[in-house]
Amino acid sequence: MLDTTNYTPRLKTLYVDTIRAAMKEEFGYSNEMQIPRLDKIVLNIGAGAEAVRDSKKAKSAQEDLTAIAGQKAVITKAKKSIAGFRVREDMPLGSKVTLRGERMYEFLDRLITVAMPRIRDFRGVNGKSFDGRGNYAMGMKEHIVFPEINFDKVDEVWGLDIVICTTAPDDAQAKALLKHFNMPFNS
Repeated sequence: MLDTTNYTPRLKTLYVDTIRAAMKEEFGYSNEMQIPRLDKIVLNIGAGAEAVRDSKKAKSAQEDLTAIAGQKAVITKAKKSIAGFRVREDMPLGSKVTLRGERMYEFLDRLITVAMPRIRDFRGVNGKSFDGRGNYAMGMKEHIVFPEINFDKVDEVWGLDIVICTTAPDDAQAKALLKHFNMPFNS
């Protein structure tokens, strides 16, 4: 087990030491509290049709997401019954986890420096996937690019949704913040 008593994630130290000053200079904030920061990162695996056929698939997705995040993921359930998709209310369909604080910075560091370079034919992430309020959403086709996943024990390759929530009031400031974290935007 990692002793976290005197440990600060690398990206958090980078944010406190250099990124805040650079953002303040770039956008001319008059107050320290105006400077955008990371709020949370939400990870989601939707098992979809596989979970409808086999309820153990949602449990498998939860275990994989827990390994990736380093924090226990919760199983997401259907809110309504949809006969066309053979989905019943409260049927497990996937899993999600919300990361904040130290774990959030650790995950972002692993995402940018370890997982993204392992993606096949990677040319950067879309720079237009902001929602208008400073939040960035991206998807990964394979969750197996994370080193925490043992490739030999994977029974199903899942897609992974990643939403990075910031306190930035608009997309330009959020994109600048993520660029300072070395997010590889392609546009």
